[in-house]
Amino acid sequence: MAAHITIIPIDGPVTVAAGSTVLGRSERALELREGEYPPVIYVPREDIDMHRLVRTDHATKCPWKGQASYYSIKGDFGMLANAVWTYEEPKEEVAAIAGHLAFYPDRVRVTRG
Repeated sequence: MAAHITIIPIDGPVTVAAGSTVLGRSERALELREGEYPPVIYVPREDIDMHRLVRTDHATKCPWKGQASYYSIKGDFGMLANAVWTYEEPKEEVAAIAGHLAFYPDRVRVTRG
């Protein structure tokens, strides 16, 4: 793994919500720390209501993790464009985040406990 990236399991539940809409709860979330960036919580897809997510054409590339794909979130609040990202085929060093989703904290609340 890149020396500046660590991935650890989160002890306890996390809840993911957009507005008043709960997208999911998980006891299997991971915390990824990368250098000086704030930690990012990755939640298994199976623990998220995928019916509320709409795949987009947006993509980005990280030299350490690989290519990220994006989803928008639909709900009573309308559509939150590209608020969710995932590394479907992450680099081997960060393979633990495969099958997980991450959420932009300015648009989605991810709370512990």
